[in-house]
Amino acid sequence: MSEPVARQRDHAYSSFTDKLLSRDIQPGQFVSQRELVELTGMPLGAIREMIPRLEADGLIRTSPKRGLQILSIDLDLIRNAFQLRRIIEAEAFAGFCRTAQPDDLARIAREHAEIREEAAGAVTPDVLDRAQRMDWAFHDHVVDHMQNRIVSDIYRVNSIKIRLIRNENTRMLPELVVSVMDEHMPIVDALIARDEAATIAAVQAHINSARSRALEFE
Repeated sequence: MSEPVARQRDHAYSSFTDKLLSRDIQPGQFVSQRELVELTGMPLGAIREMIPRLEADGLIRTSPKRGLQILSIDLDLIRNAFQLRRIIEAEAFAGFCRTAQPDDLARIAREHAEIREEAAGAVTPDVLDRAQRMDWAFHDHVVDHMQNRIVSDIYRVNSIKIRLIRNENTRMLPELVVSVMDEHMPIVDALIARDEAATIAAVQAHINSARSRALEFE
């Protein structure tokens, strides 16, 4: 595959996932290749190159005579996605606990404390947005710290599914910001103490809490 074609395919993939997470494309929706051209603004060739990747990632499936169906949100997806997250993050946070640089840990602790303090006063739209972004960035950063491209790619796709689930029913709500930060703080404290067992336990508790919020809506 030539570089321009590969680049267009990657742009098409990014555009598709952006549209999916922004709900311009709905879970369970049927779409045609032509509709994906219109939605993503990418040429038909790039869309055709993108589709096998989306199928491999489980974000779409081909339905005979009906076209392409977008990933649906159901109980199995929630259970499977959070189980995979627990498996990956247990290994990632254990390694991060052992090898993270002190200044990196200090930055993470400072950012959490600042958001926690602001949210305790008033959860403005800006605070909510920054809290959500920090939540995602924190977990992504720890997984990427493993420097394992295969794991990071798998985690990235799973994160799209989890963020889609959150868009459906468990996206961080204003009333959850403080409690989510309070779930993060034991993780951060355990990391700073270099306590691997406590780090893993706190991460698993945080993920289980997010999973429970998702299952409440099923």
